[in-house]
Amino acid sequence: MNSLIDTHTFLWSVSDPDRLGKKARTVLEDPNNSIWISVVSFWEISLKHAVGKLDLVNVLPEAFPDIAKQMQFEVLNLSALEAATFYKLPKMSHKDPFDRLIIWQAIQQKLPIISKDKQVIAYKELGLKVIW
Repeated sequence: MNSLIDTHTFLWSVSDPDRLGKKARTVLEDPNNSIWISVVSFWEISLKHAVGKLDLVNVLPEAFPDIAKQMQFEVLNLSALEAATFYKLPKMSHKDPFDRLIIWQAIQQKLPIISKDKQVIAYKELGLKVIW
């Protein structure tokens, strides 16, 4: 199964895997699954660290692409078309632009998203599958 992980899912996978839901952990740990992380997550981590909204212990944001690679996660680049059509994602309760862009990528790529974020569920009506 191919799946896209939300930023918090990635961070918890790295630093606190006990916070992951049982179903999420099963999908992440299955070597037959391809797990994708969006470049948007790396941008989010970097920006939130820079403005003091994300404390990182013994690691800097630039280490996360290598960490993802070591965890055998594939990097999902943001395509020009995904960026240009992002305006089509309906404005629901979710305001975070990073999360909204990751949601849009998941919908466009037809990938389930591994996320605990309850606001993500609203996008199921657009075809988004949520795993937690």
